[in-house]
Amino acid sequence: MQSLTHAFKAAVSQYAGRTAVIVGGHKLDYRALDAQSSQFAAALARLGVAKGDRIGLYCMNSPFFVIAYLGIIKAGATVVPINLLINTSEMAFILTDAGAKGLVFHAAFAEQATLLKKSVESLVFSLSMGGDVDGAWAWGEIVGTDEPSPEIEFNPQDDLAVILYTSGTTGKPKGAMLTHSNLLANVASVQEAMQWQPGKDTVLVVLPMFHAFAATVGLLTPLLYGCTIAPLPRFEPELVAKTIHETQATLFLGVPSMFTVLLRLKPERVQWMESLRFCISGGAALPVEVLKRFEAMFGKRIYEGDGPTECGPVTCVNPVGGLSKPGTVGLPIPNVEMRIIGEQGVESLPIGEVGEIAVRGPNVMKGYWNLPEETAESFREGWFLTGDMGTEDEDGYFSIVDRKKDLVIVNGMNVYPRMIEESLYRFTPINEAAVVGEPNELHGEIPVAYVSLIPGSETTEADIRTYCRQHLGSHQVPRKIHILPELPKNATGKILKRELRKQGEIERGIKGL
Repeated sequence: MQSLTHAFKAAVSQYAGRTAVIVGGHKLDYRALDAQSSQFAAALARLGVAKGDRIGLYCMNSPFFVIAYLGIIKAGATVVPINLLINTSEMAFILTDAGAKGLVFHAAFAEQATLLKKSVESLVFSLSMGGDVDGAWAWGEIVGTDEPSPEIEFNPQDDLAVILYTSGTTGKPKGAMLTHSNLLANVASVQEAMQWQPGKDTVLVVLPMFHAFAATVGLLTPLLYGCTIAPLPRFEPELVAKTIHETQATLFLGVPSMFTVLLRLKPERVQWMESLRFCISGGAALPVEVLKRFEAMFGKRIYEGDGPTECGPVTCVNPVGGLSKPGTVGLPIPNVEMRIIGEQGVESLPIGEVGEIAVRGPNVMKGYWNLPEETAESFREGWFLTGDMGTEDEDGYFSIVDRKKDLVIVNGMNVYPRMIEESLYRFTPINEAAVVGEPNELHGEIPVAYVSLIPGSETTEADIRTYCRQHLGSHQVPRKIHILPELPKNATGKILKRELRKQGEIERGIKGL
């Protein structure tokens, strides 16, 4: 069985002169990317990095991120990507928990990196890319020799390629351990399901590469199949459209909020998206109304998929070129099994019945880093429990109803926030919507809606409530509606319901500021 290092070498031998990474007018071909990442691996070895060591990677989307990611793996070490938007105490927790030996960072984050070097005891060294930083090795000092990368004997099924820390919505972040074979299996399945064209496709990657979706679908998949990555460090709709046009990108990966914002582009910018073959949406449920409006405006299909970090992360997608069912996350990708199960056992529930989505396959993580009990609790008879509640239809397409923890129980009845959100998105003035539950003495819980409006639109809470009464069951109508300038989001653009719950707690006097 191959390692990621061997798989990348195979791609280099086949596509040596093809562009691997393009930023502005600067291109890096496969031969150069291989050489630079090997030099980086050799430099890490000189700094004492050995097989199995964990190395933090703290960098925005850029050629630096790609070179460092590959270099860390070639050195036999494990990449621990750092979320750019969390605070330094959370970063310190992750690096300490992983026992990181080194921190590779972009000079733009020099201040935070210096603090981390002081507060994380396990860090032996730090290395700065893109500029010199006091107390850190400089990229230019140690990269650039012709020294070969170390020869590492990999056990792909056991050796960790990355530890991806979950966002910690239910407590402290947990490190999902993904092996070389986990990621290689997921990449192969993604390529087959999404029909990437080896040696031809160019993918625009504005989703942060520290995130599972972008790392697997936007970095590893293209690089192992001779495709080109066009990384962008930030999401700006005009810049995204311009870059798609300039690079003639054929694939765009996004989360729902990105597609919502792209709908605001001026009509004359529509032609900038002409080169796209299709788009992929993941990370959160894509409102059907947004999908319809996007496809009508740009004439490009959005194929929605899904999967948790612990599964590499992709588990399912609407089949490219096949039957696409809006509102579903599609069919399981090749070599991945999915089923809807109840509270006990792993038998599939009847078609259409709501239960928890369970996954089995070679893409599923080895476990949580240093958390054997949590690892055991997340599996049942070999199936990974995703925490997503969903259904399966007669054609085998899966739909996510909601996160198990987001379920709202009103007067003993299950209310799924996503159903309310789908309805809110169909109300013309609404740009984004999120629904959370709030404890209530009379009803047990009540649904509370938070919305933002399309720029230039006007509406009132009373108008929204009237609309909901016309389109929802009485128990589903939000008892409270908050109109905000915008909804809080994480680095990938996913709406943060925990922040909205926190806001509600502050309003009710439960939590102080």
